[in-house]
This record gives sequence, C-alpha cells and structure tokens, in this order.
Amino acid sequence: MTEQPPALRALAERARHPEKAHRPDQAQPKKPDWIRVKAPTSQGYKDTRDILRENKLSTVCEEAGCPNVGECWSQGHATMMIMGEICTRGCSFCNVITGKPKALDPFEPGRVAHAVQKLGLKHVVITSVDRDDLDDGGAEHFAQVIRAIRHRSPGSTIEVLTPDFLKCGPEALEIVVEARPDVFNHNLETVPGLYPTVRPGARYFHSLRLLQRVKELDPAMFTKSGIMVGLGEDRQGVLQVMDDMRAADVDFMTIGQYLQPTPKHHRVDRFVTPEEFKGYEKSAFGKGFLMVSATPLTRSSYHAGDDFAQLREARLNKLGRA
Repeated sequence: MTEQPPALRALAERARHPEKAHRPDQAQPKKPDWIRVKAPTSQGYKDTRDILRENKLSTVCEEAGCPNVGECWSQGHATMMIMGEICTRGCSFCNVITGKPKALDPFEPGRVAHAVQKLGLKHVVITSVDRDDLDDGGAEHFAQVIRAIRHRSPGSTIEVLTPDFLKCGPEALEIVVEARPDVFNHNLETVPGLYPTVRPGARYFHSLRLLQRVKELDPAMFTKSGIMVGLGEDRQGVLQVMDDMRAADVDFMTIGQYLQPTPKHHRVDRFVTPEEFKGYEKSAFGKGFLMVSATPLTRSSYHAGDDFAQLREARLNKLGRA
C-alpha cells in the first residue's frame, strides 16, 4: 500500500477528527519490537473482509485501527460496530470519526445476524459508537441486534461493549441487560485523573456505577472492563482502578498498550514492558478477578471467545461445580 503524502494525510485527519485539527502534533515514538505486528495477507482475512463488505457492516477493528486485525480476521473473528461509524464524542485517544451521525438503520440487526451466521462465530462481540443524539443512547438497537443474533445463531454467545449511556435515563441500561447478552463490557479506558484530557465527554464514576448496576440487575451476567496503559498513568493508579472494578464486582479486566493513531491524538507517554504487564496480571488475579488479559496487544475483544470459555470455567471452579 502506497503511503499518502503528508499534506493529503493531514487533510484526511482533519476531516475525520475536526475536534482535533487545532491541536499541535504530538511526536509518535518508535514502537518497540514487542508491539510490532505483520500486515494482514491471509485468505481468511480476505474472506472475513468480503463478508463484512457484503453486509455493509462497520467494525471497530478497522475504524479504531486495531493492531490485531490481521490475526483476528484470519480466524473469522470480527467485532461489529453498530449504529454507524460516526461518534458524537471526541476522545483524545480514539480514531473513530467524530461528527453528526446518521439515522439508525432498522435493517442493521438482521445484517449483523446474517454475518455472524455466515462467519460461523461461536462468540461474537458487538460494540458501537457513542450516540448522545438518541434518547436511549442506542440501547434498544443493541437489544434488537442481540435478539436477531439469538434467532439466527442460537448457539452463539454474545458479548456487548456498550457506551456509557451518560445522557440517558436508567432504563437505557435496563433495556440492554434485559436482552440477556452473555457478557456486558464497558471500558473505563484509563485512570480517573486522566479523564479530563483522555476521555473528556465521560465520567469515571458514572462508568463504574454502570458496571455495578449490571450486576444488580442480573447477578449472573458476566461483566468486563478494560483500560489502556502508556497514557501517563502510574502503577498505583492502575492498581486503584483494579480495586474500583472489584468493588463494582467486575469479573474480567483487560489491560493493553495505548497506541497513538495520528500525531493529533493523545501522545504515547511510554511503552509498558511485557514484564510490567505480567505484574499487572498477577496483581489483578490477586484482587479476585475471574479472568485477566494483560499484554501489550490486548484489546477488549482480542481472543474474546477463548477468554469467555476460561471466564465461564473460572466461575464454575469458584463455585465448586467444575
């Protein structure tokens, strides 16, 4: 693939992220060897891409520039991003387009369900952009997608990665939980002290409370949340987030390295070493999480199917029924 000239690349970035256009460029440090991935070339990757294109579906894999897209798509695993590809928020770490979204597509739930069936997914992850323009934040659309997948692929397990429903009433969360996904995921993304610069449109304790309420509504539902490191946090801040998650009865925590999408995005403070990730993993298990994924390339839905199987087994072991 031919790289765009700097002037064209800058123009594309301004169109994609108008809220970041005025920001000075942030230097992008060279990636260490442990963060490098191969370009996607496999037939499995191409087959997955074709199925997604045929069904006119967006994926967070592409929109957020996930480094694992080649590996995941080669195995037929893709994280569907519903409700369009334009987000109403402008988080400084995120590469998803910011702007005014289009109306919801009533046929999207059926297309998602068809793609899940065609890909033969045993575990599917559904995420979305933030839709602060909708009264329910898109909760009913999430529920429709869950029901459509259940109808077409009753044997598949479903994981949702939702927005925070910050500007909605409490019934928005209830709508999603009542649709009975197998895993409810909502990412805290970073430590609370970095929210004003990293996630300015969100509120840390609101997101934490959202996860806690899921357990109150359905104690049997698995909950999951994740953060990025390398944004400027310190170890003590990460350990405090772990404690906060456990106080909210979160079952599964993910920790991955932040990678800067463009020079206009939040800078990479540092690259956290694999040894440090191992330390975070050990600490998280020690605090009582049923499942922890902490590696430089960990993302919310990376190896989600295998992780869900381990999560379920860990609960059974804890209950003494394995």
